[in-house]
Amino acid sequence: MVKLLDLLSLCVLLSIIAVVQGARQSQDIRCGACRALVDEMEWAIAQVDPKKMIQTGSFRINPDGSQSVKDVPFARSEGHLLELMEGVCEKMKDYGETLDPVTNRKKYVRFMAREGTSEDVSNVSYDSRVVSSLKFACETIVEQNEDEIIEFFSHETDNVKDRLCSKRTDLCDHALKMPHDEL
Repeated sequence: MVKLLDLLSLCVLLSIIAVVQGARQSQDIRCGACRALVDEMEWAIAQVDPKKMIQTGSFRINPDGSQSVKDVPFARSEGHLLELMEGVCEKMKDYGETLDPVTNRKKYVRFMAREGTSEDVSNVSYDSRVVSSLKFACETIVEQNEDEIIEFFSHETDNVKDRLCSKRTDLCDHALKMPHDEL
């Protein structure tokens, strides 16, 4: 009877540990996807000529004969941001998984180099499971937080990773102490 109780206790304990690890892994994936999404959006915005402008507002003629139209930078316009969000999750194929030696948590880093840059791919694991998990998490984040993403990228330029992924969406509540350039 005592051995049966010990065995049941061990099974319950192992189940609890599995659930906690699963939740932690799920949070790591969502946080990594959010931080990668921000990194990809920031990079794409930086590739646009800052002098390129687009007219926004109403093209209706007001009673006084004027129009409520203004020029805004194309890179941070709602139309451009929506276009970027349509394809940003495809970029998750360029990311792999590694273990942070300090926090012992999984993090996701770009292993495919962009033009003119090289990436350190030592200790980075790349497989279809990681890519599909990151892509799914990214798509979910974009779908559930589209308005917040547009709001942050149209106005904010500093510390978007922490402000969007940690403070606004709570996807990375464990990551507030992570450096800004780290995923």
